[in-house]
Amino acid sequence: MDSARRQSGKVAVIDVTGSHTFGELDRLSSRFASWLQSAGIRRGDRVVLMMENCATLVAAFFGVLKAGGVMVVVNPTTKADKLTYVLNDCAARVLLAADRLARVVVPAAASAPDLTAVVWAGGIPTGVSTSFGFEDITKASALDADVRETGLIDTDLAAIIYTSGSTGFPKGVMLTHRNVCHNAWSISTYLGLARDDVVVSVMPLSFDYGLFQVLMGVRVGFTVLLERSFAYPYDVMRRIAEHRVTVLPGVPTIFSTILSMAPYDDLDLSSIRILTNTAAALPPAHIRRLMELFLQARLFSMYGLTECTRVSYLDPDRLVDKISSVGKAIPNTEVYLVDENGVPVPPGVVGELVVRGASVMRGYWGNPEETARFLQQGEIQGELVLYSGDQFQTDDEGFLYFVGRTDDIFKCKGEKVSPKEIELVLYELDEVAEAAVVGVPDELDGMAIKAIVVPTGAGALDEHLVRRHCRNRLENFMVPKFIEIRDSLPKTESGKIQKRSL
Repeated sequence: MDSARRQSGKVAVIDVTGSHTFGELDRLSSRFASWLQSAGIRRGDRVVLMMENCATLVAAFFGVLKAGGVMVVVNPTTKADKLTYVLNDCAARVLLAADRLARVVVPAAASAPDLTAVVWAGGIPTGVSTSFGFEDITKASALDADVRETGLIDTDLAAIIYTSGSTGFPKGVMLTHRNVCHNAWSISTYLGLARDDVVVSVMPLSFDYGLFQVLMGVRVGFTVLLERSFAYPYDVMRRIAEHRVTVLPGVPTIFSTILSMAPYDDLDLSSIRILTNTAAALPPAHIRRLMELFLQARLFSMYGLTECTRVSYLDPDRLVDKISSVGKAIPNTEVYLVDENGVPVPPGVVGELVVRGASVMRGYWGNPEETARFLQQGEIQGELVLYSGDQFQTDDEGFLYFVGRTDDIFKCKGEKVSPKEIELVLYELDEVAEAAVVGVPDELDGMAIKAIVVPTGAGALDEHLVRRHCRNRLENFMVPKFIEIRDSLPKTESGKIQKRSL
């Protein structure tokens, strides 16, 4: 790692165990790489990593890359059946897991015939004999310089990131070394990240948004504060203040929680200079409140897909007049909108977003049908471009506005309904913390609009208030027929609201 050579003694990662320097992580990753090669890992072999956010996980996935392997980071909350699917789908050769996950890992590993070794971090669980301990295999200092040349080039695979699939089975997004290096460069460049930054990561490293905080940290040379989750938000905010965090990446559900707990009169959050959001667009009402809470910070509204990591960002200087936009394409990426026949559409017309550039994935692992559906021939002969499945429109200046997932949009009373448009109106209410709009079968309307909202506690929230507000702000056919108030909404591992469950 270049950062290890430039600043070996600088802190790279802070986790629950303390601070870890670039030099320490570099040595640990080299030792793991050496062991992997001795265990038979060759260029392109898949290694699955399953543990909470920690320095060991960071060292492990760089060790996999040094060994020439492909890292597959799995969320530690994954259940045995899904882990079994992932292990067999990618034909994993080695599995590294936290010892506390033995109840899930042991039966999954037993059902994965391609596995040649299971490595445990934290100690080998009781009763498990045919395994290795991460701490034991990385102790020997003689392994430091014993990593063989792998012959990797930038089109070789670096990572497989599993994301939800329409069939119920997760799809493995294949990212090459070129994808990873390009995206880390592009994102860190437009954000203006620097070596003296401290970036907090509360998202699991199995989620590309969390993973790239670390990858950018190694590229730029800044420090990453790794949090295991956002389950105890005030504790996380306290550590953000304690470590003088300068960059706070989040998703709408995280920022909604942060706003619900404000103000933070007993915490000094003045070090935060950048807020970033992706996964879903932030409601304008939340953007305004965040800028009031973090007066000194610049907020980057962004849009991305696992299939290409990041697509667009809104320059904070345009936040006031383009508050509903997710901006324009990131550096070295081009985007455009097409209709159902693949014909480009003009400004103001809704179309599917298409992405071209070095950020676009290789495809879905072992899934040529889905790959062919999302990667299609572009305007340049021989080039494949990514059809996102997301509906957008642009304004006359080329700024992007998210309309909704193609699968989310439905017809009600003969009119097309974009759930996102209704959700933004719901978020205008101070009493609403979270909102989701879905279509439900209805005898009269074919599909009826249902709104599910979570209260902030800032005031009384009831069905009449919600419906009255919608009638004042929306066309008649877009006013929800059904309104449900819940304590919480189901979410994916990456913090997105899980509409399929609704």
